[in-house]
Amino acid sequence: MEISVELTLTPLQSNFEEHIIRFIKKLRTSEFTVLENPLSTQVYGEYDKVMPFLTEEIKNAFGEMDHVLVYMKLVKSNRSDYEPNF
Repeated sequence: MEISVELTLTPLQSNFEEHIIRFIKKLRTSEFTVLENPLSTQVYGEYDKVMPFLTEEIKNAFGEMDHVLVYMKLVKSNRSDYEPNF
């Protein structure tokens, strides 16, 4: 099953930029389609591959910071080619 995941990593500390950049770079090196915008990063791919990857990368990010939030939205379908038609 294909999924779309929207992620926002929010470190609750003053040196937040380096952590966000490191997290996004790890996502970019994956086998998945990764799209970015100023507010979030989207990852698209097969559920059984995406979720273990994200679990590991989120765990790694949590290990690097004392206080951090991750907002995640999941959609059951690959929406990487979505274009508004209005």
